[in-house]
Amino acid sequence: MTDPARRRAVYEDLFEIPRNMTGEIINGELIVTPRPSRKHTIVASRLGGEILPPYDFGRGGGPGGWIIIVEPEISFGEDVLVPGLAGWRRERFPREEPHNWISVAPDWVCEILSPNTTQVDRTEKMPIYSQHHVAYAWLIDPILKTLEVYRFEPGIWIGVGAYAKSAKVRAEPFPELELDLGILWLE
Repeated sequence: MTDPARRRAVYEDLFEIPRNMTGEIINGELIVTPRPSRKHTIVASRLGGEILPPYDFGRGGGPGGWIIIVEPEISFGEDVLVPGLAGWRRERFPREEPHNWISVAPDWVCEILSPNTTQVDRTEKMPIYSQHHVAYAWLIDPILKTLEVYRFEPGIWIGVGAYAKSAKVRAEPFPELELDLGILWLE
């Protein structure tokens, strides 16, 4: 919890962090972490490469209808979060806004866990996502080589799947895609 004597972080504080760091505002506190590791960015790149063609572009007979972004800056009221990936149903995505952050909660977020971020991702960011009714959340651990899939039900996250190593997965909200987890890991 934030010390009441400490000033609450504001968006402009993000401009003061070093370029090799990532900044987020969580529960009034500026959280600064190192840029993602090689394993993290490989997972994000490869996952994006699998999800974007069928869901964002509708390629290969995919359903389309989504906007998927790697490391977007999203405003959840006073909180500003940067998930590994996030997706919006196309009709909900704000096309233009007068600021850098996206002001509409996504329909899906994917947090790629690292030793520096796991606790914050699980205990601070997941509750913010649920408060803003993000429908689905994925937690991917590139060290343990796992994927956890959650669906938001009123007031609670429901775990709908946990997968490891080279499992073949059809996970909400992308059930048409068979994702081979083995391609995500740096071997």
